[in-house]
Amino acid sequence: MCLFTDRPRNAAQRMMELSPHTDLTAHEITAVAPCLPTLRVQYESVAAADALADSAVLAVIGFGGSAPTLTDPRYLRVGLEPLMLPATLEVWRGRGPVECGVDGAIRWTSDGDYTFAAIEVNEIAHGGIAGAARVAYEALSAWCGAHPARHVLRIWNYLDAINTGAGDEERYRLFCAGRAAGMNGQFTAGYPAATAIGLRDGRRVLQMYWLAARQAGAPAENPRQLSAWRYPRCYGPAAPNFARAMRAPTHPPQLYISGTAAIIGHTSHHADDSAAQLGETLANLGSLLARAEVNDKARFGPRSVWKVYVRHAGDAPMLHGLLRERLGADTPLLLLHGEVCRAELLVEIDGVQNF
Repeated sequence: MCLFTDRPRNAAQRMMELSPHTDLTAHEITAVAPCLPTLRVQYESVAAADALADSAVLAVIGFGGSAPTLTDPRYLRVGLEPLMLPATLEVWRGRGPVECGVDGAIRWTSDGDYTFAAIEVNEIAHGGIAGAARVAYEALSAWCGAHPARHVLRIWNYLDAINTGAGDEERYRLFCAGRAAGMNGQFTAGYPAATAIGLRDGRRVLQMYWLAARQAGAPAENPRQLSAWRYPRCYGPAAPNFARAMRAPTHPPQLYISGTAAIIGHTSHHADDSAAQLGETLANLGSLLARAEVNDKARFGPRSVWKVYVRHAGDAPMLHGLLRERLGADTPLLLLHGEVCRAELLVEIDGVQNF
């Protein structure tokens, strides 16, 4: 049985937090010969059109209903509402200039080193979220086979009402099943980092975008957490297929970190306490950064960018204050109103860490 817990942890559990799981050896960080420049990811309070005027911009992502609707293929609007003002854009810069293309339902932009690609799939046309996820990941797999920058480092998945439904009919579990079917062996060398968050827009459209590179990265796992792809059956018929992080093939090193929440092993902790969940989430991020050998002085701060998903909008000011206390005033943060993949979880964080 999979349980939510906030009980004190016994000695065995504490040892689990301090040392890697024995079942993680297949996906430990491996040496990657660095060959790519780092992708610059920043939060900017500028007009989207101004950001897109830069020929080095690979992607611009706007959030919420006030974000503009633009036809530039490098721009994507995600329906998660910002919780702290002023609203900012997420801007990706490569070495430029970029070329753009459309392959079926996928639109993409590339600078030769990196590719930003996005797809939106209507659930109704494919029998629900499982069918939409299968179609989206089948399209991703086909796209990977046709493009030079085909090594997927990072995926974001946004879907409406992620926790609706009971048991195996929960929409997140159905999404995981469709994702696994659509992958169909695509990521045999290791899953990319990924996030799945619930929208509140009622559109029933799966929105997925990803970052790929012309050289493969190396998946990384967190010693405090069971690898998501090894979760037991009680979390659904298909485990969530993603790595906790992906070390990019860059010099200097760069780490793309998956959605991270208050989970130890495979169990959620700190019911109904968003502050305690934030503390556990930061402990997980610290553990992952230590495993990836990120220098203590480089962790968090201006060498990182963090996206914080908050289930209850009223928690945002308190969580923002705690994050500033823990991470410092110079750490780039973007707080968004989103539903985490487990109904009991109140906060999740993903981000990019430069070494």
